[in-house]
Amino acid sequence: MPDSIILRFAFSNSSNSDMRTLQVYSSSNGQETELYKFYHPMTGLSTGLTSVQRRNLNTQILETACEIAWSAETNATISFGVEESSLRDVRKAKKNSSRSRRFKAGGSEYKWKIADNDSDLFCVDSRGKTVAEWNQEQQTLKVARRSEAILDRIVVTCFLNLWMKRAGEW
Repeated sequence: MPDSIILRFAFSNSSNSDMRTLQVYSSSNGQETELYKFYHPMTGLSTGLTSVQRRNLNTQILETACEIAWSAETNATISFGVEESSLRDVRKAKKNSSRSRRFKAGGSEYKWKIADNDSDLFCVDSRGKTVAEWNQEQQTLKVARRSEAILDRIVVTCFLNLWMKRAGEW
């Protein structure tokens, strides 16, 4: 995807860390800037609140982008401001055997799919055009610049799909 936003997910390597605590860095002209910060308290439980903050590039202040309230390891409520959705609603499958998960953003429907190599993911819009690509080996998310208006949704739903894939819930 030419003219893309390149994001690197930095998961902690610590054995006692939770995958829900991570930083997401934006790469531009050889420089990295922390763009998102996911924080989940070390409760040792599957429940809790994951806060997702996004750096306002004009003020450099971290602002709340989303909150994920976990009621179980594979069940949560996702809040983008006043808009709440269940984890099931941001990962809708058409059929039980489906290799894709749907979500809505900006009045349109998008779909995350598992790539042929079974480890990478990619996201397409309702016309089948790729808007984002996750590379598991490099831990990077490449997002088409035309999708910048829904970047929070793409980053969060990518993370949620990675979380559920890890839990064997694809």
